[in-house]
Amino acid sequence: MNDILTAMKERRSIRKFKPDMPAKEDLETIIEAGRYAANGRGRQATLTLAVTSRELRDQIAADNCKIGGWEEGFDPFYGAPAILIVLAEKDWPTHIYDGSLVMGNMMLAAHALGLGSIWIHRAKEEFEMEKYKELLSSLGVSGEWEGIGHCAIGYIDGEAPKAAERKAGRVFWVE
Repeated sequence: MNDILTAMKERRSIRKFKPDMPAKEDLETIIEAGRYAANGRGRQATLTLAVTSRELRDQIAADNCKIGGWEEGFDPFYGAPAILIVLAEKDWPTHIYDGSLVMGNMMLAAHALGLGSIWIHRAKEEFEMEKYKELLSSLGVSGEWEGIGHCAIGYIDGEAPKAAERKAGRVFWVE
């Protein structure tokens, strides 16, 4: 079977990561895969914030935890050391779809490189907070951006889960 199709069938969300940081080259490859995602009218109206700073990663995790309503100390990124946050131009009509495709490409690329990943929500709420708008500004990012998702990346701690059986009755042909 084609490598891409195999990756699509085998990739699973990982909920336990080793603390070891993936190689920067691997993270760059994953980000590059995201940059080649399909996007509305070729606008490329997304950006990726690559967070490998432990201090910032932990701050984002704490804010994400509060937004999600979990008890203090819960790690919504399951110990993943790298967080790739996808944002999209707020006023672009396909921004949510475009950012979602970036996330999908990055998760497949991580799997292809032997890394685990998981999509974690609440980036929208985080990047509505003033401190994260200021972070973007400090990086030279202007405009209005909406957080689409966090692609938490790292080495899998333990066995990768197997795919659940696919439900029947989800495809309808009109010929």
